Amino acid sequence: MMVLVGGYILDLILGDPQGFPHPVRFIGGLINRLEKLLYTDDQPKKLLLKGGLLTLLVVSITCFITFSIIRLATLLHPGAGMIISIILAYTILATKSLHKESEKVLIPLRNNDLPEARKYLSYIVSRDTSHLQEEEIIRGTVETVAENISDGIIAPLFYLFLGGAPLAMAYKAINTLDSMVGYKNDKYLYFGRASARLDDIANYIPARLTAVFIVLSSYLLGKMGSHSLKIALRDGRNHNSPNSGYPEAAVAGALGIQLGGDNQYFGKILHKPIIGDAIQSLQQKHLTETYQLMYMSSAVGVITFLLLGQTLEVL
Repeated sequence: MMVLVGGYILDLILGDPQGFPHPVRFIGGLINRLEKLLYTDDQPKKLLLKGGLLTLLVVSITCFITFSIIRLATLLHPGAGMIISIILAYTILATKSLHKESEKVLIPLRNNDLPEARKYLSYIVSRDTSHLQEEEIIRGTVETVAENISDGIIAPLFYLFLGGAPLAMAYKAINTLDSMVGYKNDKYLYFGRASARLDDIANYIPARLTAVFIVLSSYLLGKMGSHSLKIALRDGRNHNSPNSGYPEAAVAGALGIQLGGDNQYFGKILHKPIIGDAIQSLQQKHLTETYQLMYMSSAVGVITFLLLGQTLEVL
């Protein structure tokens, strides 16, 4: 519990400092090196097997190295092990950086600078942003922040609660694998399938917990709590991902907005299922309100895991 709380507080204060040797960079480098070694065939069955091997190796190596670092530090001094664990937990969480990076889209919007807003949105989404208007830019940013409340905050907290920094870092490896090879394009359709499926499994419970925390946060912040619950239950499955729709639906319901619709990816128009009711048109204030939900949801998550931890200790 000290690791979870300490990492969370450090993340709120520091975010991702420039130049910090972030573990995700090492995980990404490991994925690149192993991919070069393993991606040597074009036969679907072999690509499936080698993609599965890539996933197994990256997750296992990441977990083992994290455990070993903490174990060695603990052998030197128990306090050193705790400090290393807290620092590693801090690097896994992304609350402040999610706010900071997405706010780079909001600032030019406030200055009516659409080209600059499109540029910064392109850094955090994979869709084509070159012709988006303000409402579409806001929609893309809200969707990204809502989805990452789960991937970047609640899911890491969940795995920190279950297994400390080693398990949470293993989750980060799964998440990184999905972001690098988990695509349904010609190159990664087979090779990245194991990574994509494991990411779906790893995020199944956290995504639904995130929706619950967002609903609770909606009530606490005076938003549309009952509507948030209604839309989460009604539209949580309205997404190409089996998990991302739940936090997006909870946010859409809390703010009375509609997400989803047509997006352009790699020159193709793809339709995302509609999430939420358009009680209000998308406005800049909805980004600020999404940040409020993000911070409150993360706090509700930390408190929930602390209470669960104390209850388990008593039992």
